[in-house]
Amino acid sequence: MDNTTLLKDIIAKHIISQSELQDLVEIDDFSSYLASESWSTIPEAFREATYESRESVPSDIDDVSLDNTSVAFVDTLISYGFASDNDDALRFLRNVLVDYLAHACAPPPIWSTTRTTECEICEREVPLTYHHLIPRSTHAKVLKKKWHPDSMINSVAWLFHHVASNEELARQYYTVELLLQREDILKWRNYASKQRFGVRRG
Repeated sequence: MDNTTLLKDIIAKHIISQSELQDLVEIDDFSSYLASESWSTIPEAFREATYESRESVPSDIDDVSLDNTSVAFVDTLISYGFASDNDDALRFLRNVLVDYLAHACAPPPIWSTTRTTECEICEREVPLTYHHLIPRSTHAKVLKKKWHPDSMINSVAWLFHHVASNEELARQYYTVELLLQREDILKWRNYASKQRFGVRRG
């Protein structure tokens, strides 16, 4: 998940906790709008926050100026009753940013604890194997050429399929989301999801 999507999701969480809104499409549209209005005005260190860059993110959000926050963001929060005035709107944004930074700067999961019973590509219950998304045989090269941050080296997925060479996986298909952008994988997923082996999610 990229950071703009993360900010949108955190805003949605705060909206849901403070309102009676039930329509998920409306919540998604509203939080997308607020995220787009606030994204360019939050500090760059926040926009680029990751586990690796967490040391460059200010530790006390109250010391960070939000004076450049979009007027449209503030006015929208006030108009929809999520804030009573400008200060209240900025308080809402600060609370969102605290949660956002906690997620953006969180350490990666301990990959071995992510075991599932379903293939992460075709979503069927089939015999699975534990795959490093960046194959172990390429770790030294990946680190030397700085293709990815150190924290991604041991990313794993529980898969049923072999899809590409180790170097191709390391350079181009190092997440399940990137694998799912391949046309051959999507075709396989669509085919496999209709097969009777195991139980499909959904």
